[in-house]
Amino acid sequence: MGRLYRKIPVVIEAIQWTGNNYDEIEEFAKENVALVNGTLIVGTLEDGDDTTIKVKHVASINDYIIKGIQGEFYFCKPDIFDKTYEPFFG
Repeated sequence: MGRLYRKIPVVIEAIQWTGNNYDEIEEFAKENVALVNGTLIVGTLEDGDDTTIKVKHVASINDYIIKGIQGEFYFCKPDIFDKTYEPFFG
């Protein structure tokens, strides 16, 4: 059996993709997102250091786009997001 670890609490920035808020998403994630035929593509760490989205990570409606602690972007399904994060009013 492996050892148990607890995630260190950090505050993250995130925005939910509604299907109608690409301008907000683009302002938030800059060149790390693209809208292709109505599909939101998210550039993640797997795309490397340049600004070209190589790996096609597709966000579904209601997914959250998260900015990680190193400035990286990724997406998260709403049910996982709700179990992992809570609003922060710091």
